Amino acid sequence: MTFRGDSDAQERRRRPPARPAPRLTLDTPVTYLKGIGSARATLLAKLGITMAGDLLRHVPHRYEDATTVTPLANADVGADVTVLGRVIAKGVLPTRKGLRVFQAVIQDATGMLEIAWPGQPFLDRTINKDDWLLCTGPVRFFHGRRLQPREFVNLGPEEEGTGEGRVLAVYPGTEGLSVRLLRAMVQQHLDALLPLVQEPLPPEVLQAADVPSLRDAMRMVHRPTSVAEAVRGRSRLAFEELLCVQLLHRRANMMARDARGGRQFTNRRQLTSQLRTALPYTLTHAQVRAIREIVQDMESPRRMHRLLQGDVGAGKTVVAVFSALLAMENGAQVALMAPTELLAEQHARSIGTLLAPLGITPLLLTGRLPAGEKRLALTRLASPDAVLVIGTHALLQPDVRFGNLGLVIIDEQHRFGVEQRAVLSGKGETPDVLLMSATPIPRSLALTMYGDLDVSVLDERPPGRQPVTTVVRPESGRAKVFEFANTQLDAGRQVYVVYPLIETSEKIDLKAATVMYEALVTGPFAARQVALLHGRLPAEERDAIMRRFVQGEVQVLVATTVIEVGIDVGNATVMIIEHPERFGLSQLHQLRGRVGRGGEQSYCVLLGDVGTEAAERLSMFASTEDGFEIARADLQLRGMGDLFGAKQHGLPAFRIADPLRDEALNETARTVADRLLRDDPLLELPAHHALRHQLTVGYARALELFQIG
Repeated sequence: MTFRGDSDAQERRRRPPARPAPRLTLDTPVTYLKGIGSARATLLAKLGITMAGDLLRHVPHRYEDATTVTPLANADVGADVTVLGRVIAKGVLPTRKGLRVFQAVIQDATGMLEIAWPGQPFLDRTINKDDWLLCTGPVRFFHGRRLQPREFVNLGPEEEGTGEGRVLAVYPGTEGLSVRLLRAMVQQHLDALLPLVQEPLPPEVLQAADVPSLRDAMRMVHRPTSVAEAVRGRSRLAFEELLCVQLLHRRANMMARDARGGRQFTNRRQLTSQLRTALPYTLTHAQVRAIREIVQDMESPRRMHRLLQGDVGAGKTVVAVFSALLAMENGAQVALMAPTELLAEQHARSIGTLLAPLGITPLLLTGRLPAGEKRLALTRLASPDAVLVIGTHALLQPDVRFGNLGLVIIDEQHRFGVEQRAVLSGKGETPDVLLMSATPIPRSLALTMYGDLDVSVLDERPPGRQPVTTVVRPESGRAKVFEFANTQLDAGRQVYVVYPLIETSEKIDLKAATVMYEALVTGPFAARQVALLHGRLPAEERDAIMRRFVQGEVQVLVATTVIEVGIDVGNATVMIIEHPERFGLSQLHQLRGRVGRGGEQSYCVLLGDVGTEAAERLSMFASTEDGFEIARADLQLRGMGDLFGAKQHGLPAFRIADPLRDEALNETARTVADRLLRDDPLLELPAHHALRHQLTVGYARALELFQIG
């Protein structure tokens, strides 16, 4: 006979002992946190939350201010209000046009109000009776008072009265994890996790940036007492991200310039003075400033590592020529690399014209060069004599050897990878490096993308350049637009017509270059020489078409965006862009920069019917030619995206910081980074160990890249 107790004891002996939960740390897997099982852990992983510390780093992307809730009875028509109420009725109503509208009636102690979400019937599955809703938006009259929320938060059925008087964090979520559930998870574990947070920044850094400690910042972003406090907490987290990036950039800059040294040129004022005297125009203040910055770099014993960026037509080439002459009057060789043969040939012509009064002829080296001319060019480069060579990727070939390379200039630098730039620089003994870009970038963003470089900016247009007249025209004005283009062609000018697509897509109702080319050659431009240019054509065919356009044999070039950078056709005076709403503002600016390069008045026509939002955007574009202003507006509208292109810098995208919004913080981060590295280049002091660890863990790939400079 056995007793129940004996059986239970035997069963306990057979069963393995329960595994104790690990001691809570920020690295504890979320599955060990109360209320988070394996199913929720799988959903959290989609948000990048796998460890307890990730919950803290999952920062709200906005806040709802429930500290100023308007009683429902006082939500007057025409007012923009935040209201809080319990759902007492709901449903989906169809309209005559087939649109389905989800409606809910909410109630508080003062009255009721109808809330409507047109075109969002799916909300019927997530908003239930007795849920408390916090809604923000305008109150309009539609069979009574109705609020159409701009933002709303479902506080759930057990939140009665608790929304009012506080700031509600709204977290980025995923399917299966509502904002309410995420908020509950964070709040449940916040008090246990906050004491585990260690401060990586030294006190003097926090003081210099005027930001709170990391622990305080985490409390502020997750449990703010006001919106202002939430913003202050977010600023601390953003500053840390910006500081880490600036530390990596400034370290890379130190390695490129100081650690490896460079050539120290002397400003002899021989060739440079001759060029200034020979120029048929006066340099702008911006050009003079950039030349002075470049000369200071080249005169120093440190290696120049500088980016010269300027708007379309700002005169970067002349600045580059001055730097080339400074190297040449010191007996050094200069290599200027361009991304295409056409652009290299264009540089050879324009620079050749500038240098003709000095008796200097640039050397051209491209893949099209005949074998005999190439042999002569290679022989000349192998000698130590001063020379300016302009070329393409052909300069990277192993058989190209320099006898005395002192300066490398890379045009449209974003078209070349880090490795390609390194190959050309490696053909000399630590030559100075000048990168050029025609894409305007706001200073705040340049500090982030090119923090490892010193930056010179050309923000003035040379005198004599006529502004391009930019207009937006609807589809109904098509005939008049092409009639105007024909008057320009009759006057001997040339025209671009640009489309966003090569071939028409059945899913997208857009005119495509191939289809419209046929329509144009049989329609408004039937009597003209018209050519079609797009990215799928072989490179040689593209070059041949562009050469014919440059030489005036082609009057109208129908193209996609392959023509947006570099080519200078002074006789082209009209740029017609179809479906302009499909382009970013910066891309439109680059396209517009293809005209207005000669002495004649030029025009950019944005053609097509667009929506209200796009019309406002295009109207802003038409009102200014300031590329930096346009770039800033474009970034604000389209978002930052992947700041670092194809991860050339090895840096992750920002989670919290925004270099545009956080411009002042970014400047501070750069200043602090310079000071830290000046006093402790490898961050080896005990006070900097936590910060060094932060860099090692969060930016391992960037550190690896920057070890080689």
